[in-house]
Amino acid sequence: MMPGMGNLGQISEVDENKFKPLESIIHSMTPQERTCPNLLDRSRRTKIAKGSGIPLQQVNSHLKQFDNMRKMMHKLSKGGAKQLMKNMLG
Repeated sequence: MMPGMGNLGQISEVDENKFKPLESIIHSMTPQERTCPNLLDRSRRTKIAKGSGIPLQQVNSHLKQFDNMRKMMHKLSKGGAKQLMKNMLG
């Protein structure tokens, strides 16, 4: 148990079915798009949505989540981890 982390130790199961739509989106991308997803324009996102059987809105949502996570990881790698720990510990 770490202060400020809550009950992370109680997480025991992950629902594998939640990853299936994301997996189908990734498999519908070309290797170049997987490497650099900011290359995806509207028409390409539409093709990915059709190819994966996922609504375009959900494809856009997953790509936005990925971009937000990438930005957060970049901040953490630039020394933001210290600030995050300070905020968590109060």
